[in-house]
Amino acid sequence: MKRQGDLLIVKVKAIPASAVSQQSKVLAEGEATGHFHKLDSGAVYEENGTLYFKVEENSTTALNHPEHATITFDPGVYKVIRQREYEPNGWRQVSD
Repeated sequence: MKRQGDLLIVKVKAIPASAVSQQSKVLAEGEATGHFHKLDSGAVYEENGTLYFKVEENSTTALNHPEHATITFDPGVYKVIRQREYEPNGWRQVSD
């Protein structure tokens, strides 16, 4: 499990079969500054608003954002979870 800003990234066994391949490697756009949480390699998939990514064997990838330390991922499959917070009107995604 790794965290970068408002993203929590956990290793999972597989990408759901119904997930669709994405062209972009952006995992999230920062609402406050417009900066992106972006992978430098790997394959990104989306299913029902949830992103997953895969890092191939014998490879690594880095998740970059100008306001956070770069984090790296070893081969495997990962799920991207956007943090949420409660406010009086209900739950909302955390702004980064």
